[in-house]
Amino acid sequence: MRGAFTHLARLLLASIVCVLGAAALTYAVDPLQLFRPSRLAFYSDDTRMQNAGLIRSQPFDTAFMGTSLAIHFRQSDIDRALGVHSLKLAMTGSNSRQQGFVLEQAIGRGARRVIWAMDDFIFIDAADIEADPYLSVDLYRGTAKGVASYLFSAAMAKESMFALLRSAPPLRQPLTRAAPFLPVKFALPDVDDIYALPRDFDVARDYNAKKTLAAFSYITNPTRSRFLGEGYNYEAMVRHFERDAVGLIARHPDVTFDVYFPPYSILQFVAMREASPATLKIVTDLTAVIARRLTPLPNVRLHDFRAVKEVTHDLNNYSDVIHHSPVVDAMVLRWLASGEYRVDPKQPTASLEELKAQVEAYRVPQP
Repeated sequence: MRGAFTHLARLLLASIVCVLGAAALTYAVDPLQLFRPSRLAFYSDDTRMQNAGLIRSQPFDTAFMGTSLAIHFRQSDIDRALGVHSLKLAMTGSNSRQQGFVLEQAIGRGARRVIWAMDDFIFIDAADIEADPYLSVDLYRGTAKGVASYLFSAAMAKESMFALLRSAPPLRQPLTRAAPFLPVKFALPDVDDIYALPRDFDVARDYNAKKTLAAFSYITNPTRSRFLGEGYNYEAMVRHFERDAVGLIARHPDVTFDVYFPPYSILQFVAMREASPATLKIVTDLTAVIARRLTPLPNVRLHDFRAVKEVTHDLNNYSDVIHHSPVVDAMVLRWLASGEYRVDPKQPTASLEELKAQVEAYRVPQP
């Protein structure tokens, strides 16, 4: 009996030593750069996690936020076009609660300007940020719970071990080349590459009218068209806009907000016109509220790119009805720099009215 107890105690002690050793390894390597910047750092496309480390480790004066419509921008392109030192914090499928929370953290770490791609669908109902299963608020806040979840994570210990091996000069190049094909998250050697398309990416292959029209046919099919309006509730969306966007802007009057409506293809709105007109009305009513609320604010510049006909009617610019190509990314940055499509506070809904006229008149090309 005494021998069994001794073996159990040794096993328990060995387990504690292993756990503490793994935590010490994660702390020393710090793959997320939560405690300190690293010259040997690699980065992950898991942006909801990675952003917590970027905000703490990267120098920046401008935060760039959005959903998948803004995910392929490169920080270096943003910096060149706008003369800023940016940090891209876009998160695919993110909602206004997540975006507002992450922006609040970035502002707290020094962002004096925010560039915000504001999609209408970010304002749909979502979990309270404190209970969000996809974004760890404690990790961002650096609480004891968040730090413990990071240090005692088996996944982070694995990432730390791989990073340690990769730091050895003889292994650095071969493991860096192999990383994208291995079960590790931190595989990107340059922060500029986070969720960015390869520089030799074949734009015409994935962005073309054939794919855009196919996506339009898919989402307007009667068996799927109900999804066009899923989660769209006007009163709730206005409430979320006031809380997550207007509330954030009001709390930070010394921060400049460049908010823009992304250039969806015209087919996004035509799909609603054809298959879910109630959703189209919610979208237009909501964006009218956004325009009227934001344009009078002294620290906000609102830009509306949805009625730029030469772009939004050219279906070769899209991979589906909303996601535009890197060519359009560059246009968006030029428009932001020039202020060409900035909404006039004296006519806050003029561009919306132009868009509504285009949607009403548009006829879908037939194969």
